[in-house]
Amino acid sequence: MPQTIRFHLDENANNAIADGLRRRRIDVTTTTQSGLISASDEDQLRFARSQGRVIFTQDSDFLKLHNAGVEHCGIVYCVMVSSNNSAMRSLLCHFAYFAFYFTVLFDVRVGIDRKCS
Repeated sequence: MPQTIRFHLDENANNAIADGLRRRRIDVTTTTQSGLISASDEDQLRFARSQGRVIFTQDSDFLKLHNAGVEHCGIVYCVMVSSNNSAMRSLLCHFAYFAFYFTVLFDVRVGIDRKCS
C-alpha cells in the first residue's frame, strides 16, 4: 500500500513552495514554523527524520551530510538559478507533480525505509 511522502523545507527554500504544496494537499513543514531558524543542517535533518519527512533544500551542504553517512529519510536538492516568479511557479508545479507521483510509486519501486515511516 503506498505511503504518503511528507516533506520538510529548510530555511533556504522559498515559503511559496510550501504554500503551493499545501494547496495541493501535500504534507509539508517549514523551518520557520518548526522553530528551527538558524539551526544547524544536522539539526534540520534530525528534525525531519524524527517526523518521518524528506527534506527539501537548496543548500548543497545537505549532500555532503548524505555522503558522510548522516541518516535521513530523504533529501530533495534543488539548484535555484532564477528568483523570478515564473521560475518559482515552474519549480512548484514540477515538485508537486514529483511529490504526488513519487508518493504513489514509492512503495512499489523503491520501498519505504521503515525507520522513517
